[in-house]
Amino acid sequence: MNPPTLSTRAAGVLLHPTSLPGPYGAGDLGPEAYQFADLLAGAGQRWWQMLPVTPPGPAPEFSPYSSHSAFAGSPWLISPELLHQQNLLSKADLDAAVRPVAGRINFPRLQKTRGKLLHAAFANRGRLSRGDHAQFENFIAENAAWLDDYALYAAIRQSRGGESWLRWPADIRLRRAEATATAKQHLGSAVEFQQFVQWLFDRQWTALKKYCNDHGIGLIGDIPIFVALDSAAVWARRDLFFLRPDGRPTVVSGYPPDIFSPGGQLWGHPHYRWSAHIAEGFAWWLARFERLFQQFDAVRVDHFLGFHRVWAVPAGEKNAIRGRWLSVPGDPLFQAAKKRFGDAPIIAEDLGKQTAKAIALRDKYGFPGMRIIQFAFGEDTYHCPHTFPHNCVAYTGTHDNQTVVGWFDSLKNGACNGERARALAYVGGTAKESHWNFIRALYASAAQTVIVPVQDILGLGAEHRMNIPGVLEGNWGWRMSGPIPRHVITRLRELSEATRRAIHSNTANIKQESQADEQKENHRVVVKVYAPRLHGRRFTASHS
Repeated sequence: MNPPTLSTRAAGVLLHPTSLPGPYGAGDLGPEAYQFADLLAGAGQRWWQMLPVTPPGPAPEFSPYSSHSAFAGSPWLISPELLHQQNLLSKADLDAAVRPVAGRINFPRLQKTRGKLLHAAFANRGRLSRGDHAQFENFIAENAAWLDDYALYAAIRQSRGGESWLRWPADIRLRRAEATATAKQHLGSAVEFQQFVQWLFDRQWTALKKYCNDHGIGLIGDIPIFVALDSAAVWARRDLFFLRPDGRPTVVSGYPPDIFSPGGQLWGHPHYRWSAHIAEGFAWWLARFERLFQQFDAVRVDHFLGFHRVWAVPAGEKNAIRGRWLSVPGDPLFQAAKKRFGDAPIIAEDLGKQTAKAIALRDKYGFPGMRIIQFAFGEDTYHCPHTFPHNCVAYTGTHDNQTVVGWFDSLKNGACNGERARALAYVGGTAKESHWNFIRALYASAAQTVIVPVQDILGLGAEHRMNIPGVLEGNWGWRMSGPIPRHVITRLRELSEATRRAIHSNTANIKQESQADEQKENHRVVVKVYAPRLHGRRFTASHS
C-alpha cells in the first residue's frame, strides 16, 4: 500500500514520538510506535505528523525547535528495546532504565539514562555482524557532508560539559585547521560514538517509516525556519549567518510589537546571511530539505511567512521593539528547490499576520497553507471550514495551541464576545463531547488534509497542552497514558469513512473487532517486523 500525497483526501494525527507511552521515560521509535501506526491504520488515518526529530535544545527548554543540529536525529528517540534485540543492550541494562509508562517526561533524567544506554550500546558494538559494520561505515561515508561536523561538534561539546561553542577556546570556536585536526585526534572515540548514535537513529527511523508506508500511512515532518545559535549548523558554517568575528550574532530573530505583545517577541536565533546562501546556490538549504524529504513523505515549513521578510533585532536587546524588517529571497530559494525536487511535498505554516507577497509565494508553488478551527469564531471567517480551499491542511490546533477542549472551555469567559455560542451554532452540537463536534466539522470540509492532535481525539483538557509559547519551562513533556482506546478508534474510523478520508472501507470488521475487544481486552495481533519482546511482555498491537 502506498502512502498518501497532499493532494489525497485524507486525515491524520499529530503526535510527537516522545509523547508515546513506554517503559523508558519517554516515547521512542520502538514497539509503541509500531502499535500507534497500527492504530492509525485501524482508524482509517493516512498521516502521522510529528514535531522536529532533531536533537532537542538545551535546558531548561529542551525544545525540539531549538536543536543542536539541522540534520541529525534525536538520540532520545532511539529505542532501547530494539537495541536489546540487536544484542547491544542486556536485559539488566533495560531493567535499570525502566520508568513509569506514562507521566510527563523528566528531561534531565531522560538525558542521563538514555545517554548511559547509548554508551553501553556503543561499548557492545563488537557484537554486531560484519554486515552491520559495513552498513555503519557506509552511513558515515554517505552522510559525511553534515555528519562530520555534527559528530565533532557534539563530541567537543560533551567533553566540555555541554558548554556552548561560543565559550570554547578561540582556536576551536573559530575552527582553525590545526585545532580541529587536534580535536578529531584526541576525541576520536567520542566522535565515533556520535556517528554510531546517528546510525542507530537512521536505522530505526528507516524501518519505522517503511512500516508506516507499507500500511498506507505517510509521515509529516517539521522544519523550523531558524536554527539555534548553539548548534553544529552555525558553528560549522559561520559564513552563512550574521555573526561577529568572535561568532556572536549581530542581529537575532523576533517579531515586532502588537496588541498581544507590547514588547514584541524576542526569539534569539541568528539571522541568515542570505547573500552567502545565494552565492552557493542555496546548497545548505537544499541539503536540509533533501534530508527531510528522505525521512518524511511531506514537510511542514515552520514560519513560512518568514521566507518573505523577517524581523531583525540588534543582539543584546531586552525586547523586540528596536528591530527592522529584512527581505528574504524566498522565491529563488523555492525555485532552486523545485528544480532539485520537483513539486516538493511542503505544507506552508502561514499562521500570523500574513502579507500579500508571502501568500503569493505560497500560492506560486502550490504549497497548502494551514487553517485552525480555534481561530474560526472571531470576526474573520478565514479559518471557518466552509471557506477552506481544497489545497489546505486543516487542524483543530497545533502544538502551540490549547487543546480544543481546553480552548472551548476557556470561551466561557464573558470577555470572549460570544465566540462559544457562535462555535456551538456553527458545529451544530452541544458542549458535551465538544471535541468531536469540531473534528467532524473539519472532516466534512473541502480541505484535502485534516490533522488532529491526539489530545483532541482523546478529548483531553487544558492540562494536556504540549507547549505554551513564550514560557521557557514545563513544555514538550506531555505523554499518552496508554494506547488510543478501541472505541475511539472505531468512532474515528467511521467518521473517516463517512467523509471519504479513510484508507479503505471495512467498518463492519472494525465494529466486530471492537466488540471482541470488549470481551477479551488483551486480544491483539502480533506485529512481525521485529517480533520484539517488551521487557517481560510480548509486544502486540491492534491492527485491522
